[in-house]
Amino acid sequence: MKRLVIIPTYNEKANIEKLIIDIQSLSIENLDVLIIDDNSPDGTSDIVKNIQKENDNVFIIEREGKLGLGTAYIRGFKYALENNYDQIAQMDADYSHDPKDLIKLFKAIAKYDWVIGSRYKSGINVVNWPLSRLILSYGANIYSRIITGMQIQDGTAGFKCWNRKVLAKIKLDDVKSQGYSFQIEMNFRAWKSGFKFFEVPIVFTDRTLGESKMSKKIVHEAIFMVWKLKYWSIIKKI
Repeated sequence: MKRLVIIPTYNEKANIEKLIIDIQSLSIENLDVLIIDDNSPDGTSDIVKNIQKENDNVFIIEREGKLGLGTAYIRGFKYALENNYDQIAQMDADYSHDPKDLIKLFKAIAKYDWVIGSRYKSGINVVNWPLSRLILSYGANIYSRIITGMQIQDGTAGFKCWNRKVLAKIKLDDVKSQGYSFQIEMNFRAWKSGFKFFEVPIVFTDRTLGESKMSKKIVHEAIFMVWKLKYWSIIKKI
């Protein structure tokens, strides 16, 4: 059983070394780490390359510029399929996702097609967010459920684990969205393909180091993407 965790990075110098060390300390067998770095000007990739010198289970793909979260994950998913990984996790680099929770995700993925590390499965488990950000996120999930019909409590979550067969079934080149809407679109495509998901409750802690990548563009894209997904499903494009 080959396992991979994909971590997109852009200016994560403050977090990346500790994160990789913490992941490697977990009792998860055959787990590799893949960093997808978008040419971080702060030298994130240099830190990863230094770690690689003493760790043969750490890999990096360097891209020419800031190309977006969605395309970073698509590149990572293709890498996973090309290199025959069986279970593929995805997570942020900023410690908003506790690396210890990878154990929960990999345990659950043995029974389900894809697993979501959910902030809203058992109440609201978010730390350090202003009320406005919490309302935006929670409201976006209600909005997504109403429009798409997916009964996922945290459809915008970026902490997930996939079985290989799901990513192999989804037409990855057709996935174009970024940010919040990327997470929704991947869920929707998996759901429409008949795969079964499970939400594992986690505690989400907002970053304490580095800068948030949230923007108005990401929010606006998510608002309209759910309608596109609904339309595409009606005309059998998904």
